Amino acid sequence: MSDKLTDTSAVQEQQEQAAPPKKLVAPREIAAYALTSYGINNLNSFIGSTKQYFMMSFLGISGTQYGVLGTASSIWDAMDDPISGVVIDRMRTRWGRLRPFLVFPTPLWALTSILFYVVPGNFSVQQRFWYALISTIIHGIGFSYLNGWELLLYNITPNTDERSRLIATNKFVNLFTYLPSLVPLFVDFIPSITSNNVTQPTVYTSFSVVFVIFAIFCTLFGFFNMRERVSVASKEEMKEKGILKSVVTIFKCRPLFVLLLSNFFASVKGVGGASEDFFWLNCTGRLSNRLLASLFTGIPNYVITPLAPKMVEKLGLRTTAISAGIFSAVAYTALYFIGYSPTESSLVNFIWVTFALTICGLPNHVMSVCDPLLKGDMYDYLEWTSGIRSEGLVNAVSGYVNKLSGSVISLLSGAVFDWIKFKPQKDMFGNIVPHTNPKVLKGIWGIFCLAPAVARYGYALALLLFNVHGKLKNQMLIELDERHAERAESIKAVLDSENAT
Repeated sequence: MSDKLTDTSAVQEQQEQAAPPKKLVAPREIAAYALTSYGINNLNSFIGSTKQYFMMSFLGISGTQYGVLGTASSIWDAMDDPISGVVIDRMRTRWGRLRPFLVFPTPLWALTSILFYVVPGNFSVQQRFWYALISTIIHGIGFSYLNGWELLLYNITPNTDERSRLIATNKFVNLFTYLPSLVPLFVDFIPSITSNNVTQPTVYTSFSVVFVIFAIFCTLFGFFNMRERVSVASKEEMKEKGILKSVVTIFKCRPLFVLLLSNFFASVKGVGGASEDFFWLNCTGRLSNRLLASLFTGIPNYVITPLAPKMVEKLGLRTTAISAGIFSAVAYTALYFIGYSPTESSLVNFIWVTFALTICGLPNHVMSVCDPLLKGDMYDYLEWTSGIRSEGLVNAVSGYVNKLSGSVISLLSGAVFDWIKFKPQKDMFGNIVPHTNPKVLKGIWGIFCLAPAVARYGYALALLLFNVHGKLKNQMLIELDERHAERAESIKAVLDSENAT
């Protein structure tokens, strides 16, 4: 009798998941999704913008060592991704398939996010390298499972219009990710105000603790306030399909490999992003100039981001993404050739760079809305061609390829600073001061501008191969709706049969 009740309960849950949504996702759930993303993005933004600068400046790791660190940890992460993908796809719990990944990996990524900004006093340079490497590997394992929560976007609702609005809302909220941009201001002024009783490394450590605590709060809020609605295959269906068949199907998915290629080119922008602190400190004289510039460069995004869904609706998803990439690429190229100091006035030069970066960044949030929508089309295409939504395994394959390519980017991000013969300059207190060598400054400027330009050109060209658009996409969505309706009817019939007996 208890087995029968359990089966009936499971069928009822599947029926609820299979039924098409009758209204928009509840406001509380939208808020939970946006807040979860906001907390994680604050932490990731802080780490992404400061980790290399901190480790090269205060741990004493060279550019090449940092590149090796990134390469080794990416390879390790890539080895773990196939395991995490299978676990995610086959996870079935009372809390859902994906929500548990907001909770159980927390100790791994939370602790290591703080360890990145702790300088072991008695360690040699080599020991510090191994300390950084081990911390990075553990951090990557934690995030490989935490990233499972991102698939919730495609399981909260199957409706593409709802996804578009949910993504736009999320991206708009993330425009207010101000806290990481405040870090350079505190790094510049707190040590001088306290007469160096509080050092620059201490400021970074303190901020890492703040961001970790906030990220944990956000993920817990998301766990308790989000639901999964999209119908998923049963354990029996997953067993029938099998891991090998799922892998074969994935490797035949053209849209997936197009997105992998576009993501690779997009990641090249990270080489330029890693140079931001180096540029603002050395080329403009103050690290906090980055904050001042960011107060203006992000303003247009408050208008652009809400308009992105309308652009997609009018131009088409693929065309919007390609146009945004080309615009950004041309803007960065022009910026490099004009230079960061075209006049004798430092104030005018600062205003020029800020204005130019604003123009270069206009398409960024258009692409940030388009990218998850393209990924959603890819998941729908895979279900359309195979009958199974293998998001976890797809995410694993994507993570595997992205991390292998990311290892190349990480190596390049560190190596370019050795190529331009950059070495940090310090004062008597161990704080970093601006560089003065013109060749080094020109090299930093080249990294800052040309890496994003190459990234955007490659991104746009790759998406020309994305085939889920136009008539094919319309046909796919119609047939998927029919299949979902058939599944709902089938589950209802099973439930009625169970109730009758």
